[in-house]
Amino acid sequence: MTEKPQLSRTLSGRHINMIALGGTIGTGLFLGAGDSIQKAGPAILLIYIITGFFVFSMMRALGELLLTDHNQTVFIGFIKKYLGDRAGFIMGWTYWLGWIIIAMAELTAIGKYMQFWLPQTPAWLWELLFLGVLYSMNIIAVKAFGETEFWFALIKIIAIVAMILIGIIMVVFHIRSEAGMTQLSTLWQHGLIANHGHNLLAAFQMAFFAFLGVEFVGITAAETKDPLKTIPKSINSIIIRILIFYIGALLAIMTIQPWTNYSANTSPFVQVFSGIGIPAAAGIINFVILTAAASSLNSALFTTGRMIFSLSPKNSFFSQLNSHYIPMRGINLSTALIATVIGLNYIFPEDAFSMVTATASATFIVIYISLLITHIQYRKSDHFINGQKKFLMPFAPFSNYLTIVFMAGVFLILLLSPATMMTTILSIIWFVVLFIISLYKVRVQ
Repeated sequence: MTEKPQLSRTLSGRHINMIALGGTIGTGLFLGAGDSIQKAGPAILLIYIITGFFVFSMMRALGELLLTDHNQTVFIGFIKKYLGDRAGFIMGWTYWLGWIIIAMAELTAIGKYMQFWLPQTPAWLWELLFLGVLYSMNIIAVKAFGETEFWFALIKIIAIVAMILIGIIMVVFHIRSEAGMTQLSTLWQHGLIANHGHNLLAAFQMAFFAFLGVEFVGITAAETKDPLKTIPKSINSIIIRILIFYIGALLAIMTIQPWTNYSANTSPFVQVFSGIGIPAAAGIINFVILTAAASSLNSALFTTGRMIFSLSPKNSFFSQLNSHYIPMRGINLSTALIATVIGLNYIFPEDAFSMVTATASATFIVIYISLLITHIQYRKSDHFINGQKKFLMPFAPFSNYLTIVFMAGVFLILLLSPATMMTTILSIIWFVVLFIISLYKVRVQ
């Protein structure tokens, strides 16, 4: 039987660490933190810690699976192996669609961000330029993608570290800003919970969205030089990143200015830098957010091309690699679909894309739950009982069930919240349609 060609293994530990880090820092933090703070107040710190804990639990389950077979092109292969062809088909194409939708939204955002500096230029021009450059990076070599993502992630890290350091310096030296004297008590002087807790549960939506993409390390496993070493290291460091980058940044933001000063519609990073007298604050943050969007688009091109390669039958058109061992045909198709958003922007309003992105968030929850169920089935299989036990998930299967309950709760919040109800229903319809298609597909096979 002819085997599928193997992907290149040229991503180093440096690349994987930054890719994993970049996947946990994005527009959900830079833009969504204002909305989260308005809904929860300082209690948002606890919400991020709780959400981060369960995301880390899911990643430990994924990490254990990856080390059982690090030749799997994408982690969807484990779902297919332990939950069956139908589940693999549904989750595989759902994950692919989710990243296509996210890429469309990010590409739209890139055009808007560039118009901040050059308002007279059409947004479609910048969208086409960025898509072309990132497409080129993805088809040249896997290492080129790794280097691009490395620098995108580094820019985001520098911005957050700068925020944290500014907060520490201002508290230590009691520096005065527009909001008054900077001191630690600013964090709780207006209370610890916003609106008497009425919107507390709704804040979990944005917290979960902020972590979306953390599983991306599972896509890069098949192209990692030393997966047995780099994957456990990258996954274990997630908890440290959560504490430093999310909790640290939010703590600094709410200490420099009272949390009641922040608007849900404006990045709190912009408001902080403006409040401490940095006139170029808006431009600085716009640049950081631009790189965050470009990073997400870059990851989407990488992911979707490999998803098509993984989901395609052996010896089919999309199961072939180019001379650099890259699934170029899959990347070409995904890029073409993503590019349609440039034309669609003329027809549909911007709000339509934010709604579709929320649909993707709901589908990602289902994918994460399926990963946890896959891990439970793996632990019951002969592969685990008779195999080598590496990077074991702590307290499994109890930790699996607890994480599933939490994520199901977040899905329920999305379903019951007026702002996300319709998009969540659309995601449910998507799963029903895929299930019906899978019935026909399995019958044909």
